[in-house]
Amino acid sequence: MAVISAILLCVALVGADQIIKLLVINYLKPIQYIDVIDGVLRFRYVENTGAIFGSFSTHTVVLTVFSIILLGFTIFFLITNKNKNKLVNLCMLLMISGGIGNIIDRIRLHYVVDFIEPLFVNFAVFNFADCLITVGAFILIFYLIFDLIRDTKKSKNKVSEGLEDDSGK
Repeated sequence: MAVISAILLCVALVGADQIIKLLVINYLKPIQYIDVIDGVLRFRYVENTGAIFGSFSTHTVVLTVFSIILLGFTIFFLITNKNKNKLVNLCMLLMISGGIGNIIDRIRLHYVVDFIEPLFVNFAVFNFADCLITVGAFILIFYLIFDLIRDTKKSKNKVSEGLEDDSGK
């Protein structure tokens, strides 16, 4: 049942990404941009042939192949993951869903549709799929750091308990 739920979540997120991008193409592309929150957030139509900040924009095919390989490794890890931690799996599903959404654009359109532009910082224009990838990656990184700290504390406690046992003899 968990596999079916994971597949449904992935399909729903990829579907939402593609519907949002279709709406952006149909309604935002003709007008180019709209200020959502003045000075804070703008929706601006961008055809991104590269990666973040337009990097590698002349290497779309290489970027697409690399993205597919990375996505394949991520899916393989999720499927073969012996650690059945639900948070880790959710993070992986978010990253996979975002990756699939952007790969669909790269294959279908030869560019990724970006539209979210923060105005309060100098940052790249991005999309819903990028948000899925970023949120999944950040939560996973924080979880792994927390898990590492927790394991380190456990190891230190075991060592100190062992020292106390030896000193009591």
